[in-house]
Amino acid sequence: MNDYLNPELSPSRRADALLARLSLEEKMAQVSCYFVPDFTMDPADLPRTDTDYAYGTGQISCLAMRDLKTLDQVTTMQRAIQQRFMELSPHRIPAIFHMEGLCGAYAPGATSFPSGIARGASWDPQLERRIASAVGRQERAIGISQTFAPVLDISRDSRMGRQGETYGEDPTLTAAMGSAFTDGVQSSRPDGLTTEAVAKHFTGFHAALGGIHGANVELSDLELREQYAKPFQAAISEAHLRGIMPCYASIRNEPASGSKRLLTDLLRNEMGFDGLVVSDYGAITNIHTVQKVTESLAEAGLRAMEAGMDQELHIRSAFNDELAEWFRSGKADIAILDRAVHRVLEAKFRMGLFEHPFALQGEELLREFFHDDDADVTLRAALESMTLLKNDGTLPIASETRTIAVIGPHAENARYLFGGYTHLSMAEGALAAMTSMAGITTADDSGAGTFDTLPGTPIQRPEGAQFDAILHRLQPKATTLADELRHLLPGVTVITAYGYDHSGTDESGFDEALRVAAQADLVIATVGGKHATSSIASMGEGVDATNINLSPAQERFIELLGETGKPMVLVHMNGRAISSDAADRHANAILEAWNPAESGFEAIARTLTGDYNPAGRLPVTVPYTAGQIPLYYNHPNGSAWHQGGSVGFPEYVDSPHTPRYAFGHGLSYSTFAYEDLTIDNADVRAGDVVTISVTVANVSDRDGEEVVQLYVRDRYASMTRPVMELTGFRRLPIAAGERRRVTFELETSQLAFLTVDRQWKIEHGAIDVMVGGSSQSPELTGSFNIHGDAIIGGRTRGFYAGSRVD
Repeated sequence: MNDYLNPELSPSRRADALLARLSLEEKMAQVSCYFVPDFTMDPADLPRTDTDYAYGTGQISCLAMRDLKTLDQVTTMQRAIQQRFMELSPHRIPAIFHMEGLCGAYAPGATSFPSGIARGASWDPQLERRIASAVGRQERAIGISQTFAPVLDISRDSRMGRQGETYGEDPTLTAAMGSAFTDGVQSSRPDGLTTEAVAKHFTGFHAALGGIHGANVELSDLELREQYAKPFQAAISEAHLRGIMPCYASIRNEPASGSKRLLTDLLRNEMGFDGLVVSDYGAITNIHTVQKVTESLAEAGLRAMEAGMDQELHIRSAFNDELAEWFRSGKADIAILDRAVHRVLEAKFRMGLFEHPFALQGEELLREFFHDDDADVTLRAALESMTLLKNDGTLPIASETRTIAVIGPHAENARYLFGGYTHLSMAEGALAAMTSMAGITTADDSGAGTFDTLPGTPIQRPEGAQFDAILHRLQPKATTLADELRHLLPGVTVITAYGYDHSGTDESGFDEALRVAAQADLVIATVGGKHATSSIASMGEGVDATNINLSPAQERFIELLGETGKPMVLVHMNGRAISSDAADRHANAILEAWNPAESGFEAIARTLTGDYNPAGRLPVTVPYTAGQIPLYYNHPNGSAWHQGGSVGFPEYVDSPHTPRYAFGHGLSYSTFAYEDLTIDNADVRAGDVVTISVTVANVSDRDGEEVVQLYVRDRYASMTRPVMELTGFRRLPIAAGERRRVTFELETSQLAFLTVDRQWKIEHGAIDVMVGGSSQSPELTGSFNIHGDAIIGGRTRGFYAGSRVD
């Protein structure tokens, strides 16, 4: 037996043995990717020996799997594609099949989960681990061994269309959630095929200038490492993250995909990453064509590979024949290519691909793909994401309510429940792109699609049979908000009206909506945008905005409805949190529902009726306007609403410095009180652990959940430090009248910061402790003192405080 075929050897030794046998052409094949244009194609039309893929490929892109109708079609095609590329490879090297995994697999019957920011609002890493376990299991069953998730971006700019993919603005919350997802998804199939997570987008992506997708990032080295790289380090150190995808942006004028400073010096040498680095789609080509840093594609390819990039996705472009000739002739050092190929092969041996290259089939597939509790997990995720921002007692819906008016486009169309990078939104986006390219702007005779532009915006309206068919095919059990309310409130009449679009200025539906509202005891208005892809979206990948508030039509309708005096509840759906002056003035209650996916309407209705008691908390700070951006709670001393009295005005001349809603804010139908904060060891040495305990009491007559949040402040330091930082949290169910005690174990290494010479330093001094249900109003405070200083390793520092409940 050849050594590389011996599963008893380590993946590294097997990679050594196989690499020594490969020709230059085989090596170049392993750093490339084949994008399957159509998973419904005849396998006979797959690449042959006279194509660019004559020696196989390293990766297969599976995004187009979304077009298949049955799992049998998926697995049959996966096996056919894998077989073809193994036949092309002289050493029968299987390809890695990759797929997005943020919200679930793009496969028929796969469970769809709420958006990243919605799950960030749950503040529940244990649930996030269960979500990731389901995603990994379903993708492995169909032959996917590389999952593109978690998204570990820190997002402090809600203009950027991709904010909804992230866990929010805070490095500690993102570190905890991202490590849990990584741990959950990197599991094995019963036969041994193992998933490797690919975290993205390394790093600083959401700090792009102007909130523009892929624009230059001007973060300092210290901020990049302390804030934006922290979740990646946590996933590497705690969950042994195996994959990294660099971002599209340039970091201080150096493309991330071609930056040795980022991909080798920081990621591998400082952070200890030892896995596979894969490019975002087209990102290496961008080095030449967009960022214009190199004079040719081959030069861009060499720069990326030298920097530490191992594979080019999604097509073969910069890792091309010209670059291969440079390696053949010695113009480029073959050791650079060998290093990348070794990492690819080692990953394939770790995944078990040589032993298990194919998707499961038959009963084995069904047993692995479908688990009874998957629906419960996504429902739980939707419920836990529900974030009650405002309530004057109107919610839960009063028992004497007899007629409810449900108004707005989101309420009657379940497609709004699904955010970017869900199976449904990607399928919609593909149809929208095809429709647009075909020049269709009105419905054809079959009602295939309406694609007119919404008034007052370039965003287009997707309606018609084909768009509806996507929903019915992927989510055949989809209901409406009115349906769910009728189910939960059988004695209540629920009437509906469209009212307004998800974007734009059209007021033509106002009269009908106001007429319907006049008949009701309570009005529930659904507001927000469409978080998706392509021209139908108001936010999503590449769909950025200067206006982070509600559309003009929605803002105006709230004003008109407010003038009627009808009790008004707003339910907001989007990839960013609601920001609305009219809502603040007129709404009696505001429920932030984000994009809650397939169980969303049930979760919303159960929350509105009081069947479920909300406990979501904002994972972002919400500005009044985009003019305040960037606005985040853990800003440095002397910044934002802590600028200091000597500067002058405490506010903008036309807006507050403070946020509309604070990070960590969220209401409940219960009332909680904080008692008895104790710090067991208030004088510690650098490197010790501080034990912090607090009792939380439910002083209401309703069972509920509280998210206990632990913040600290370094009172004085040798570098400008944040005004406060989240260091730990615990989502905690507390029965009516019950008291529960939470204990946090805070490692002082978690308080280490980078000095000007890039050393991680625990510094002596007083540390203030704040505990409560929000960053804005901590209930209890205390302090402890650190004696002495210590220089520590960044890889092994603490990332978030552990907790237990007594």
